Amino acid sequence: MTRRRSSLRSRSRPGASPLKGSGRLRIIGGEYRRRLLPVLDSPGLRPTPDRVRETLFNWLAATTPGARVLDLFAGTGALGLEALSRGAAEALFVERDGQVARALADNLRTLGADERGRVHTGDALALLAVGPNDDAPFSLVFVDPPFRQGLAEPCCERLEQGWLASDAWIYLETETALEVGVPANWSLHREVRAGDSTGRLYRRRPLAPAAPLVE
Repeated sequence: MTRRRSSLRSRSRPGASPLKGSGRLRIIGGEYRRRLLPVLDSPGLRPTPDRVRETLFNWLAATTPGARVLDLFAGTGALGLEALSRGAAEALFVERDGQVARALADNLRTLGADERGRVHTGDALALLAVGPNDDAPFSLVFVDPPFRQGLAEPCCERLEQGWLASDAWIYLETETALEVGVPANWSLHREVRAGDSTGRLYRRRPLAPAAPLVE
């Protein structure tokens, strides 16, 4: 899952319990620059450091405006929120933990980004296995699964089942020691390391059509 940091009161639904936790999420650039958002103190959430996000979105500066974004294992949604702040057209956040997903939805409302951002509460691999929905194809995808659970590789494989635009960008963050096999038509563009994690940005190439059978 992902990311931590924040503190700014959110507009919670009537009767909803207030967010608890000392984390803060800071939006780095774009429309919501310097906004601070509350982050739940929830097991499994880990930060995508500000430095890594800033580096990543510098790489994606020409790609993010107008992008259709898929943020898998969204956690606090830091990457998807940053993309919306920088001009992405829309974003689908996928988060399995119901409480974390509700907190993310509250933060979208706080930013006034809930018309462009939608939260799907459910398992990322299960969603991908069902096949592309009406939001697909996506031109920018963030994949940041929990470490040491063997989720990265099957997730990448399932993305190739109609979820990606022909020239999509995919950012994959895993533990540094993990060697992930990605689809053959993904080309590594850049990578960044922070602590025990490594982020890799890939560019997808369209699959070559199958050669006709010769009788």
